[in-house]
Amino acid sequence: MRRRTAAVRGHGWRDQFGSPLPPVYLTAVFEQVGEARKSDRGVDLKYAREENPTVRAFERIMASLEAGADALAFNSGMASISTLSVYLLNKDDLLLTTKEAYGATLRLFSTLGEKFGVRLLKAYPATEAVVEAVKAARPKVVFVETMTNPTLKVLDMPEVVKAAKDLGAVVVVDNTFATPVLVNPLSFGADYVVHSATKYIAGHNDVVGGVVVTRNVDKDLWTYRAMLGGIMQPFEAFLCMRGAKTLFPRFELQSKNAKAVAEFLAEHSKVKEVLYPGLPTHRDHETAKKLFGGLYGGVLSFRIKGGRPEVERVLSSFKLITPSPSLGGTETIATYPVLSAASPIPPEDREELGITEDLIRLSVGLEDVEDIIEDLDQALSSI
Repeated sequence: MRRRTAAVRGHGWRDQFGSPLPPVYLTAVFEQVGEARKSDRGVDLKYAREENPTVRAFERIMASLEAGADALAFNSGMASISTLSVYLLNKDDLLLTTKEAYGATLRLFSTLGEKFGVRLLKAYPATEAVVEAVKAARPKVVFVETMTNPTLKVLDMPEVVKAAKDLGAVVVVDNTFATPVLVNPLSFGADYVVHSATKYIAGHNDVVGGVVVTRNVDKDLWTYRAMLGGIMQPFEAFLCMRGAKTLFPRFELQSKNAKAVAEFLAEHSKVKEVLYPGLPTHRDHETAKKLFGGLYGGVLSFRIKGGRPEVERVLSSFKLITPSPSLGGTETIATYPVLSAASPIPPEDREELGITEDLIRLSVGLEDVEDIIEDLDQALSSI
């Protein structure tokens, strides 16, 4: 089944009444007389902390979208990353990631080092730097993002994955920004793909959830999820399935809108720089073009002529755009990275990465693109 069809149709669910939608199993327990019933992946279906049919239906969709063997859904993106980290890492293991990543992820990795003895190495988010660090340090786990947050750097994922796998590392890719619409990291040899389903997968700013998609069926990871208690709730799984149905058309339009907005901002007198991999001026444009095939996602960042007071003035002047810390929904959202997702990054790293006080991140939504541009123009005119 093609990925777009899998998103819309799931796996051809039909119940006794002919409904194409799985019911929402809002139950904590399932009948057990003797041996428990088994779900389709061969684990017990008896208690909702372990397995739920509605959640399972969403997981099968995500496995199809990411070209994986299986998937596990969690109650947040951080629950998916934390469970996977606890599963993969032991004391004295070396974890390699990049200096620029989602702030909560970096905070988690630092805590694993401080409390549990996991060694952490952070490389500059450029393909050559990551590959060099992999070869020099030989980490057990490599964790990278398809596009970094918030400056949208793009690694040559096949090259990074090959370097890591050649040395026996486990590779985890956070594909939240790119989504399965742009790329499937498992096809390059990655072992796990993680998503904040809160973002583009659910897509309506009304769900919190996470997903791990696995190259192979991994019942041990399923056991860790059951032990740690982070399974997605069934109603959230139902909403994520609703979101997945429109993922492709939503993301394609948001990508086109974002490119138009980036081109507008690049010519604006109050803007110093636009960071968007769809622009030829972006340092990783050619890599993104090769990797993504013509679409570049719905997130961009831009630097204004000014500092924090001017940024706050712009954010407070929006009439259509919502100042908020998230992304990937139908509404256009503007974020101030130094006070939100990037705040856990050390100041010296932020300076090196270009995460400065004049930087605004924009998640472009589904509004008419001319309305988005008009709102940006009037807000920028306030400085």
